[in-house]
Amino acid sequence: MGMNPQNAFSRICSPLFLDKETQATWALSEPGDILIKAVPGPGEQAESLAPIHMELADEVATVTRKGGQPFCVVGDCCQVIPVMAGLERGGIRPTLIWLDSHGDFNTWETTPSGFLGGMPLAMLTGRGDQRLMQAVGLEPIMDRRVVLADGRDLDPGERILVEKSRIRFVPTVDALDATALPDSPLYVHFDADIIDASEAPGFLYPVKGGPSADRMRTVIDSLLKTGRVVAFSVCASWDSTKDPDGKTLAAVQKALEPFRPQT
Repeated sequence: MGMNPQNAFSRICSPLFLDKETQATWALSEPGDILIKAVPGPGEQAESLAPIHMELADEVATVTRKGGQPFCVVGDCCQVIPVMAGLERGGIRPTLIWLDSHGDFNTWETTPSGFLGGMPLAMLTGRGDQRLMQAVGLEPIMDRRVVLADGRDLDPGERILVEKSRIRFVPTVDALDATALPDSPLYVHFDADIIDASEAPGFLYPVKGGPSADRMRTVIDSLLKTGRVVAFSVCASWDSTKDPDGKTLAAVQKALEPFRPQT
């Protein structure tokens, strides 16, 4: 178990998947979570998310200013942007550890799908569409403050962007040495679909291979044991109709076991 059990974190639940409801996020929520209640606003999708992101950034900032550690259950990876904004408002400028089967490093010029949720890490580093960044008043972070681990499913143009960048790209979580990370506060973002899709069949964007849930539990535990994790977010996006036996939820819960209070 990690040094920072779940009861050391202040939990925030932001349940929407971009601008839509998602049951997966509710499945990971708990009674007492701070709930983001904002709904999408007007405009294109990137603009409509502003009310949700502003409320999330405000809540993270409030927790951080009080000396707390946010644990955010979010419906999509774009919500890392307001979490980072809230941390910076609270005076913390962490290294971002991005655990994901995808790179989320696309721009409108490289994306083959046009999926906004495949762009937030690029946005965070000042690439591509900056409307989500501007909505929460976040300036781009330096590439050297980003570690992307796994990223086994990169689109061709996205891969070129990653290779040309100065972010630290670690192709497997087994190569992620927690003791060798920058000596700074750490914000860990865990996109649950990093887990091998054969173990978690309900993911919306499944990718074969990758770490098991048990392996991710060990990775998350090792990061917590550094004592430098100031915030954690988990992106929960799956379709329960594809997984009637609940294997996906069980796998994600196993990976998050380091946050369970010690007994």
